[in-house]
Amino acid sequence: MSVIITDEGFGPEHWEHGFFTLDELPANHPPALAVDLPSDVAVEYLPQLLSNVDLVRIDFPSFADGRGFTLARRLRDLGFVGRLRARGHVISDQYAMARRSGFDEVEIDDDLAARQSEGEWKARANWQDNNYQSRLRG
Repeated sequence: MSVIITDEGFGPEHWEHGFFTLDELPANHPPALAVDLPSDVAVEYLPQLLSNVDLVRIDFPSFADGRGFTLARRLRDLGFVGRLRARGHVISDQYAMARRSGFDEVEIDDDLAARQSEGEWKARANWQDNNYQSRLRG
């Protein structure tokens, strides 16, 4: 099982349509389409996700691997307006960075959710107010 984290806190999985890898993407667009991206995906694959994918889930194999943040920002800069989800080893301290990078939500496993309470994640839900630049501006 997994826990979906948004600014409101912990919640259940609501996506019911499954996930495809880039190699499995169907030629015709089903009613709802989601794709799993590894953190080492080549950037040239990103433009094909802009118009026919509803949800992109980017893998974080380690909390020390920040490539997923770069992918999310790149997708948003290219114009992707669908849902972006970080999945894997994302810790509560990284939630603000995930949101600023363009992620809408984070998916973690039950073990991590037990170690890092909902309160720890919600404490970072005011990510727009708590950043280095805003503190400098006063």
